[in-house]
Amino acid sequence: MTDSEYMDLAEALLKAVERGCDRINDESDADLDNQRVGGMVTLTFSNRSQIIINLQKPLHEIWMAARAGGFHYRWDGAQWVDTKGHGEFFDHLSRCASEQAGQPLSFSS
Repeated sequence: MTDSEYMDLAEALLKAVERGCDRINDESDADLDNQRVGGMVTLTFSNRSQIIINLQKPLHEIWMAARAGGFHYRWDGAQWVDTKGHGEFFDHLSRCASEQAGQPLSFSS
């Protein structure tokens, strides 16, 4: 994958996360705050816990830090997949966010 391809795919992921936060706030009482600074999106929940999603350009990876731990994702040609077998990024983000919010939340690409 070229740097340009990585940036296109990674940017699409971050925008999908931001759209997901907006949709969740419109459809629920989750009160999920999201802030983006460059290649990093920080999700803050009403209990003040956070999930941080960060681009790792030199490695062509996406990193996510949540209460459940730190996770690295690589593009497999179809989706962003955890390097240690925790599954697809948006499924995993949904599980971590649901745990931290105390209610079911769903993110998708």
